[in-house]
Amino acid sequence: MLRLQAVNQFFGPKQILRDISMELPPGHCTYVLGRNGVGKTTLVNCIMGHLPVSSGTVTWQPAGEAELNLLQHPVERRAALGIGYVPQGRQVFSQLSVDENLRVALLAGRNKTHQVPPMVYELFPGLHKMRHQRAGDLTESGQQQLAIARALVLEPELLILDEPTGGFQPSVVEEIGLNIRRLQRDFGLTLLVVEQQLPFTPALGDRFCLLEGGCNVAQGTLDKLDDSLIQTYLAV
Repeated sequence: MLRLQAVNQFFGPKQILRDISMELPPGHCTYVLGRNGVGKTTLVNCIMGHLPVSSGTVTWQPAGEAELNLLQHPVERRAALGIGYVPQGRQVFSQLSVDENLRVALLAGRNKTHQVPPMVYELFPGLHKMRHQRAGDLTESGQQQLAIARALVLEPELLILDEPTGGFQPSVVEEIGLNIRRLQRDFGLTLLVVEQQLPFTPALGDRFCLLEGGCNVAQGTLDKLDDSLIQTYLAV
């Protein structure tokens, strides 16, 4: 379980996150929602260690192990603790092949193996066919699949995806949504998905955390995300 309590973060004199508290129950899919610029990516970067937390606590408890103070672990250790991350904009290594992208990621995992887990190519069979192709030559949707696969080779318990559907056409968005649901349903992952708008469909998630001005203004099960909250905090 990932748990945040009263997390604050500053960029210089400007406060970005204000007393954020939330829990990610194991095996659930939680959406962090909000308009552009409300602190969603900053929150993810604090969890992953790319940005410092000014105050508050972030704890992580892998299955069957004791709870850890995540803030005591440097960014390069967090993947090995069972936390996978798919950044906004994919950020694949364009000059490396698909296979090389995945093998580089293996070096950061808990199990120092040279084998790509079968689940990766089971989820994305097209990547197996293109495993010797340069990542920069893939389509944008192919690069997004590779970015997700690169996080999955670590065999994480928690997978964080920062705006995985951004800029894609509806058919690709639907495919990404189905893959996210499969990761939860078939592989038992806990998911934290950052999006600006509503999830693709409520059936593809369990819980939400709604941000506005760096504050957590509402959270709970997705059926509690009513029209009033949508119009106030998500409508453009």
